[in-house]
Amino acid sequence: MSFWDKVKKIMSGEEEESPSEKKDTEITAGGSTVYRYEDQSDDKDPKNLFPEVQCVYLDEIEEHLTKYIAEPDMVFHEIISELVHIDVHWIKPSANYPYHILVTSGMSDLAMHVPDEVENKESYERAELMVVLPADWKIGEEEFQDDNNYWPVYFLKRLARFPHEYKTWLGYGHTIPNGMEAEDIANTGFGCMLLLPPMLSFDEEFLELKTKDGNLINFYAMIPVYKEEMDYKLEEGTDALLDLFDEYGISELVDIDRPNVCRDR
Repeated sequence: MSFWDKVKKIMSGEEEESPSEKKDTEITAGGSTVYRYEDQSDDKDPKNLFPEVQCVYLDEIEEHLTKYIAEPDMVFHEIISELVHIDVHWIKPSANYPYHILVTSGMSDLAMHVPDEVENKESYERAELMVVLPADWKIGEEEFQDDNNYWPVYFLKRLARFPHEYKTWLGYGHTIPNGMEAEDIANTGFGCMLLLPPMLSFDEEFLELKTKDGNLINFYAMIPVYKEEMDYKLEEGTDALLDLFDEYGISELVDIDRPNVCRDR
């Protein structure tokens, strides 16, 4: 079974939606539910911005990472937080995982607003995000002064707050564009983020963390995609896009020079 066939198997039966920017819904030809969100008001009540709780599952997430991947080498702590306190755990390249792995904690402190029509909605209310970067990616406080290095962390944090800010949810197969026009991100041609199961050499047991208080945290890989790939996914469905990823040998490992599999479609 190929890499993306495994992903499709895990995603089978999942509700697929695509958050965008305004607050009506529509169904695309590919079966995705599109949520559109108006910009939040600038007149926010400060008392509603600060996190109600912080680091609820921090220790359990670190234990989970250590058990299934490796102990994080460093944590990029957030100094000022809105809604939820998001830290980013950095696992450096190793013999088993020859790439950088960045994983959030804090997104799962609050439950997301999963629609009632989603079966077993409680199983999808909490999540954390991760991104897999090549071993030569420049990581560090000084390196992150350059947007060309920092954008994966920026989008981890942005997406981690997204469902709490807009009272929605994120899950497998969801796509989130970079603005209404899916603008190019930093020095890449990517314009959108796609969330999928993190299957690159990770055990399936890693995908879910059952917490001590009985909640379930899902781990989603944040995969940057081109606007044309996002449009293709919305028209043809996630499985169709994953078939193309399989054909071109694309995985969740970020490659800013990878081909656009839908450029000529």
